[in-house]
Amino acid sequence: MTTASASKKAHPPAHGVRVGIGGWNYAPWRGVFYPDGVPQSRELEYASAHVTAIEINSTYYGTQKAASFARWRDATPADFVFTLKASRYATHRRVLTEGAASIGRFLESGITELGAKLGPILWQFAPTKAFDAEDLEGFLDLLPTRQDGVLLRHALEVRHDSFLDPAYLALARKYKVATVYTDNPKFPSMADLTADFVYARLMCANARLRAGYPPRELDAWAAHARTWAAGGTPEALPRVDARRASGAPSGKQGVAQRDVYLYFINGAKEKAPAAAMALLERLEKQ
Repeated sequence: MTTASASKKAHPPAHGVRVGIGGWNYAPWRGVFYPDGVPQSRELEYASAHVTAIEINSTYYGTQKAASFARWRDATPADFVFTLKASRYATHRRVLTEGAASIGRFLESGITELGAKLGPILWQFAPTKAFDAEDLEGFLDLLPTRQDGVLLRHALEVRHDSFLDPAYLALARKYKVATVYTDNPKFPSMADLTADFVYARLMCANARLRAGYPPRELDAWAAHARTWAAGGTPEALPRVDARRASGAPSGKQGVAQRDVYLYFINGAKEKAPAAAMALLERLEKQ
């Protein structure tokens, strides 16, 4: 571990909830989130001291080097977590099962250099990809539970309304793959639980608001996150099957605790760090 990393104080998740942003190199954050004087080479170090997770998006566009994953691991606090957006060459296909080689290249690219800091992998489908049970099951069967001895957890972000189907939920539960919840009205939003963790991506920040979201909405998201983490299901969020939450009772009747990963991403991206820190502040106070 580098000297810089070793000196960092761990920032554990509040109530089992990790809150973060997408990436860390974003010019509009400089002089706003990143104070003047923080060099670009230390932006990850700074960001990881203020949020508890980062979704790496560069992995979606191209293969990264094992040395890069190792460098990112060493630049962040001990309890920090990265989630990875999987290669688009594996997910943006008419026939998903034809992406086996791309899945392999992504998983073998050195992601396990992150070690214990490797969080879930996000597999984002194209908005044109409709639900096809046979093709989807073939795809899910290609996703291993371990790579180089490191445990892997997978999340699907589906973007076609045909996935609002109990048959889809049954498949996701069979393979223990989480279904990403988003607040974006352009995509299907379902808070049905299909795994033992929750992955949410909030995309509707308003550039005119200091923290991107009104305080009452941040309060609500803090409450939703705590409910998820405690093993329950937020009643206010839409579900395909209102009777069930991955075998768990709904509402506040909890089961086993869950890890929760919640990202402010897209939308008014310049507001993402402020939104994440505002939500973390709420979670830490309650």
